[in-house]
Amino acid sequence: MELVTKKRLTIVAGRVNQELAQEVAERLSLGLAPLPIAEFANGEIHCKYGESIRGADLFIFQSHCSTSEMSVNDALMEHLIMVDAAKRASAKRITVVAPFYGYGRQDRKAEGREPITAKLLANMFEVAGAKRIISVDLHSGQIQGFFDGPVDHLTAMPVLVDWMANNLPEDLVVVSPDAGRVKVAERYANQLHADLAIVHKRRVRGAKNTVEAKEVVGEVDGRVCVLIDDMIDTAGTICAAAEQLVERGATAVYCAATHGVFSGPAIDRLKNSVIEKVVITNTLPLPPEKRIEKIEVLSAAGIIADAIDAVFEDTSVSEIFDGQNQS
Repeated sequence: MELVTKKRLTIVAGRVNQELAQEVAERLSLGLAPLPIAEFANGEIHCKYGESIRGADLFIFQSHCSTSEMSVNDALMEHLIMVDAAKRASAKRITVVAPFYGYGRQDRKAEGREPITAKLLANMFEVAGAKRIISVDLHSGQIQGFFDGPVDHLTAMPVLVDWMANNLPEDLVVVSPDAGRVKVAERYANQLHADLAIVHKRRVRGAKNTVEAKEVVGEVDGRVCVLIDDMIDTAGTICAAAEQLVERGATAVYCAATHGVFSGPAIDRLKNSVIEKVVITNTLPLPPEKRIEKIEVLSAAGIIADAIDAVFEDTSVSEIFDGQNQS
C-alpha cells in the first residue's frame, strides 16, 4: 500500500501578541488553530489543542516579553508548554516562531560567574520538541548557533527602510548608537544611499541598563540623523545618543528599531527627549498606555508570513531578504 504524503500548514499562538499572529495567518489565508490556555489556582499553565494536529507542519507563535497579565518568564514557559503538547500530539514538524527572542542579550559571559541564558533557552526549546526557530533581528547573530536545528533569522530592515525612504530626506545620516551596531547601521546606510556615523558609548561596569554616550564619529552638523538599533528597552542609550547628535549640530534626530520593549522609564524618556519620532515594528505588543505621538508602529507580519510560507514550501528564506538577514 502506498500513501501520498500531504503537508498541512497550521499556526497557533500563545497569549502574548496574538494580534501579530492573527495578521500573519490572514496573510497566509489561514485562521489560528484553536488552543485554549488556562492557569490553575497556583499559576501553573495548561493548554490543550482544540483539534487534531497529527502530521501537521506546526508553527507556534509567542513573543517573549512581559505584559500586564504575565511576566517574560511566564511567556517563555507558556511557549515551551505549547511545544511539548504539540510533540505529544504527534505534530510532524514543530517550528517555534519568536518574533522577539527572550534573553537575547545574555548571549555570552561579559563577566565571571555569569550564565549564557540565550543558549539555555535554545536548549529548552530543543528538549521540548522544537525542530526549527524563526525570529526577527536577534540581538546577536551568534544566537543562531545556539540551536542545533535550523534557525531562520529574519530582519525588519525592508519595513524600516521603506518607511525611511518615504518619510525622511535624501541627505540622511544613518547613525549607530554604539560600536556593536555598526555593521547593521552600515547595511541600512547602503540601502538608503546615506552617510554613516557612530556614537561611541561606554557601559558602566556592573550596572544594568546604564550607559554613557561619549563621542560622535562622522559628520552630522546640519544633517537629519536616524539612529538604528535592534531594540529599545529603557531608552537610555537612544536618548543619550540623540543628545550627542543635537549637541554636534544635527537638525533633527529620528530613531528606527525592530523591537519596542519600553521598560521602566522608557516612555517618559522618549517623551522628554530631542527625538522627533521613534519607528518600531509590532514584534512586541504595545499597550495603549505606551502609545504616544512620537511612536509609530509598522507591521512585521509580511516578512514573517513570507518566511513561514518559504519554510512550508521548502524554499529559500534568505532570498526574501537578498541575504541581508545574515549578520
